Amino acid sequence: MDENKLIQYARQGDLDAFNRLVEIHQEAAFNVAYRLTGDAASAEDVTQDAFISAYRSLARYRGGSFRAWLLRIVTNAGLDELRRRKRRPTTALEPEGAEGEEVESPAWLEDPGETPEEAALRGELNAAIQRCLDGLDPDFRLVVVLVDIEGLDYQEAAASARAPLGTVKSRLARARLRMQDCLRGFGELLPAGYRLENEGSL
Repeated sequence: MDENKLIQYARQGDLDAFNRLVEIHQEAAFNVAYRLTGDAASAEDVTQDAFISAYRSLARYRGGSFRAWLLRIVTNAGLDELRRRKRRPTTALEPEGAEGEEVESPAWLEDPGETPEEAALRGELNAAIQRCLDGLDPDFRLVVVLVDIEGLDYQEAAASARAPLGTVKSRLARARLRMQDCLRGFGELLPAGYRLENEGSL
């Protein structure tokens, strides 16, 4: 069943259809939440809250990119979490697993085909990217996550960020420069041939 049919059934109260939409988009939703918050546990809460909110708000969906509409809800929930943290600052901790051990990278980034050395390098690179993202203003971080990590086009990113297209492009250009400057300090972790000047995904 195509996405439009699933949306149509979900709007009529079909929970199975909505659960299928969740399956389709949950990885992207979690990814945006994780990159915004920098914490796997918070990202899970943000993603769950966003899907609940999306289900309750389906009647207000007016067509267009469903992914952009959904990620706007995720974005709002993630920014709300960042605002809560600002009001109640806490000491930043690495994400923890079920046994309380530190988790260098979330499970959705794992590649079962890679060697332990490759996994370790990828984990270090992911941590470096996240540290650089955390150093950005939330509005700048958001456009990098939406465009360079999630692969949304400018129009979808503008819809998700609820910002004018020109603002998104301007923020992205400035954010990329800051990410480039930051990642130069982690050059040994970057894949061979990787060029920081590229506009491709991080």
